[in-house]
Amino acid sequence: MKFDTPAGTNPIDKGRVIGIPHDRIDGAAKVTGSAPYAYERHDAAPNAAYGWIVGSAIAKGRIAAMDLRAAEAAPGVLGVVTHANAGKLGKGSMNTAPLLGGPQVDHYEQAVALVIADTLENARDAARLVRIDYTSESGKFDLAAERLNGVIPPEGFGGPADTKAGDFDAAFANAAVKVEQTYTTPDHSHAMMEPHATTAAWNGDKLTLWTANQMIAWGVGEVATTLNIPKENVRLVSPYIGGGFGAKLFLRADAILAALGAKQIGRPVKVAIARPQIPNNTTHRPATIQRIRLGADKAGVIDAIAHEVWSGDLPGGGAETAAQQTRLLYRGANRMTAHRLVTLNLPEGNAMRAPGEAVGLLALEVAMDELAEAAGVDPVELRIRNDVQYDPEAGPQRPFSSRKLVECLRAGADRFGWAKRNPKPGQVHDGRWLVGMGMAAAFRNNLVAKSGARMGVDAQGRVIVETDMTDIGTGSYTIIGQTAAEMLGVPLDHVTVRLGDSRFPESAGSGGQWGANSSTAGVYAAAMALRAKLAEKAGYPADQAQFEDGLVKLNNKSQTLAALAGRNGVWAEDSMDYGDLDKRYAQATFGAHFCEVGVDIDTAEVRIRRMGGAFAAGRILNPKSARSQVIGAMTMGAGAALMEALDVDTRFGFFVNHDMAEYLVPVHADIPEQDVLFIEELDDKSSPMKAKGVGELGICGAGAAVANAIYNATGIRLRDYPLTIDKLLKAQAA
Repeated sequence: MKFDTPAGTNPIDKGRVIGIPHDRIDGAAKVTGSAPYAYERHDAAPNAAYGWIVGSAIAKGRIAAMDLRAAEAAPGVLGVVTHANAGKLGKGSMNTAPLLGGPQVDHYEQAVALVIADTLENARDAARLVRIDYTSESGKFDLAAERLNGVIPPEGFGGPADTKAGDFDAAFANAAVKVEQTYTTPDHSHAMMEPHATTAAWNGDKLTLWTANQMIAWGVGEVATTLNIPKENVRLVSPYIGGGFGAKLFLRADAILAALGAKQIGRPVKVAIARPQIPNNTTHRPATIQRIRLGADKAGVIDAIAHEVWSGDLPGGGAETAAQQTRLLYRGANRMTAHRLVTLNLPEGNAMRAPGEAVGLLALEVAMDELAEAAGVDPVELRIRNDVQYDPEAGPQRPFSSRKLVECLRAGADRFGWAKRNPKPGQVHDGRWLVGMGMAAAFRNNLVAKSGARMGVDAQGRVIVETDMTDIGTGSYTIIGQTAAEMLGVPLDHVTVRLGDSRFPESAGSGGQWGANSSTAGVYAAAMALRAKLAEKAGYPADQAQFEDGLVKLNNKSQTLAALAGRNGVWAEDSMDYGDLDKRYAQATFGAHFCEVGVDIDTAEVRIRRMGGAFAAGRILNPKSARSQVIGAMTMGAGAALMEALDVDTRFGFFVNHDMAEYLVPVHADIPEQDVLFIEELDDKSSPMKAKGVGELGICGAGAAVANAIYNATGIRLRDYPLTIDKLLKAQAA
């Protein structure tokens, strides 16, 4: 099915099931522990052995020698996989460095061996007996020190490296009000509950991986490429994933080493990347240095806007596209954005929830707060004055498909009580606390991707949906079930949803905030095909048949789904493909964050008192799960503002705080109150669902609202994230 013209009235608009705040249909299985995760597939591989990864002890160099004798002789050991016995391996295009290192070492903790034993404990203990001699080489580990060596990266996920419109330099030089500042964000680690994990089993030359992977079809291709086997010999199964945030978009070492280990010992093997290995072995959000310049008239209306970003990655890696929102969010005839990529020998930098915008808005929205103060304009009003209803780089010929930023700003401000804010910093006291309010705009591009599904009705009239779409805790099962129920006219509890298996039709997968909108659109396409088949069996014109109450109706005639399905059932398969609407129209999601903080007068301890936000993201398919997505993202934004940072040892090239004891993330006590308002919106140019993504929007701008609230409370402007106590105390002393 092709989506190349705006959506008209369709079955989704009835809103009998879609748009209702349903509980998650997979919730009971998860809270009772009956949902099987990758490492728990004892049913599929009851005789599995256990693998433990040995990571490199250097950041750059070569393996000179490996002594495996003590490890191989240890109790319970069944085998050891290294580059010397793994056979010739390829490298998928989505991994920057090989997933099994040796003899070359590309980064610290790169997997260089897998020790396999009869128990996890025996594998772990034997792994400590592997002796490796390295020839270490000097590397580059400091972004700030290497900044001037940055190069223009190739065009990638965020579009071209640089963009330009008008004459920024001249406009900025002549601006009545100017802001020019540099902001820094540190490296961030994924901290999902489930580690990267895989259970692998071979049946002849056929490989099955029960694995934690967000993008099943991508994973199949990458496994086939890495192991040099045909794609049709690879099956990935990933029905439940305990969080991903982008860390599981791509193949990781657990999958490849489990497959190699299972091949070597002739029985299934389980591999989980241990929590302290994850930051250095897998991927992270790269640190950035961001320079922002804003030029406006005396009323705060922007005429010149520039955003330059420096980030680092391994050779062959990509840049953190932190200026991409600046291309679309605010007006300004004279503008430029630029990204520069620095080669660093740190572990791979790659996608983490809202890549680009999440850290770009940490800088841009603080700069906007600074512009509001310089122009003497309320921060909400400043953003309203700089709203633009078209792509400001392309001009009016590329309007937004829908854009309700102003509505978000006004509704969010009113709901939060923004009018009570004292605009003068450091004036509001509550006992020992200085109290302040801050706000920031939220922006995340709306992306769509081709997605398919297979649907059927069985002899009992139940509807079955199959697609390789994944659920990383986002509620995919439920919104896909809601879509099927809406389209076939049955209650949600009459739908069975099967996800995360490469035997099912290829979906968009969970990533880029495109998963919900795209995967449900794929189900919509399959449902339309199934409706046509059922209507034909009933003898009704497909475009006139009505589906409701488990019946197919035409005027005063009706037949049950069960009767039409018959003993063998009726099945249909289709996918939603897209034309050029996303080229003709700028598509994005918008929002407004608000935050109130208290800062201890003596200790500089920061406490978030409440957070609120208003968001416009097309049709909200399930308000309950959407709210969960937004408050989770807001929490991540608060973590980025106040505590999250991977600390780099710039001597030896690794992240020092590589466990949950020292990599700090928010806990319940850090986030006392969160309020979410969804602005009513339908985007008929996004998909037949008239929806957009929402899972990443909530993190975009949240941290900047915290930073701006701290400034309002204290009068101290910090531009180096995270905004920790030591930095506040140092600024107080100065």
